[in-house]
Amino acid sequence: MMTSSQTAYADVLERYRELVADTAGEKVKGKASPNTSMNGNMFSFLDKTGTLCIRLSEEDRAAFAADFEAGPVVQYGAVMKEYVSVPLQVLADPDALGGWFARSLAHAQSLPAKATRKK
Repeated sequence: MMTSSQTAYADVLERYRELVADTAGEKVKGKASPNTSMNGNMFSFLDKTGTLCIRLSEEDRAAFAADFEAGPVVQYGAVMKEYVSVPLQVLADPDALGGWFARSLAHAQSLPAKATRKK
């Protein structure tokens, strides 16, 4: 039997998968830590609590923080400087969520590609 927090996480994960498929034409990577990346740069992830975090440009982060009073994303005691936590009000609004996710994707596409470790 699933607990309510497991159900909530599963619902957000499903919404995240749909968002990624619709916006980026991609699939969410990672089972333990669902995420998306472009050219080796991660640009979104779902944390263990079911919070969606997206990577935005400095300008977009400032606008997002002003609109939603979003604070910094902290994972394992470290601040993830370019990321914002997506509040439930945005998660529940497909148009707003899609718009912000598209901005995150555009920012990721503008970043220089990271060298791969694969041989």
